[in-house]
Order: sequence, then C-alpha cells, then structure tokens
Amino acid sequence: MGLRMKIEGSESINLPETSITKVVFGADIPQDSNARSTDLGSTVLISGRILTPVDGEAADDTSKLARWSLVPAENLDCYRNVQVDVVNASQIVRQIVIPNAFVVGYEEDFTDETGAGVFTLLIKQKKDKMANVKFEGGFSGE
Repeated sequence: MGLRMKIEGSESINLPETSITKVVFGADIPQDSNARSTDLGSTVLISGRILTPVDGEAADDTSKLARWSLVPAENLDCYRNVQVDVVNASQIVRQIVIPNAFVVGYEEDFTDETGAGVFTLLIKQKKDKMANVKFEGGFSGE
C-alpha cells in the first residue's frame, strides 16, 4: 500500500509514495459533549521520510512543508488545499481532500539510528469550512 500527498497554495508540494510512511485521519469531537456536537473538527497526521537526493535527483519537498508551517495566520497562504491518496495495486482506496488546511504542528527528527530524517505534519481543516472536507473511497481505478 502506498501513500502520496499533494498540497496546493502559493507553491505546490508533492510527496510521493517513497516518502510518506503513515497517515492518520481523525474526527475531532469534544469529549465533554453529551450529544452530537456542532463543534466538529478534522485532523490529519502525516509521517514520512526526508529523502536525500542522490545522483542529481531533485530534493524532496519536505523543506516546503517546514516553510508552510511557519506562515503566520495573517497571511492567507497559511490555508492550503491538501489531497492525500491511499493507493493499493495502482488503485486509489481512499482519497482525503482538505481544502482549507492549516498546520497545527510540524517536526523534523534527524538521528543516527535512522540514517535519514523523518517528519511529522499535523494539519486541521478550518472549522467554518468543515462541510468542504472530502473523505472518499471505492474508486474503480485511476
């Protein structure tokens, strides 16, 4: 199974299946609610490898993720369109589209054990745009 992500904003960010190792989608619902809350949110946690370019390859786009995480709230570019595809046997199994995503947290970790860096990106959908989130599956092919 492969995971890939495309982010569109002031610049395009593309992370291929070789980069992303884990995606966790979550519904963010207040735990203190006694009924279905209107205060619904959505989070996506993406983890992956920071790939080192070799033999003239282009560097991966993880440095663009780091720059996006630093865009201040006053700049509309802090909100971007994110699409995550879960692919199995060349077919899209799940497609998550978050059209007004913003970065909640971003980390890069470089250790001797891994031999390369890893990143973790936590994004959320803008709350007043929750109806625009798409979580789809059942595709017959690409």
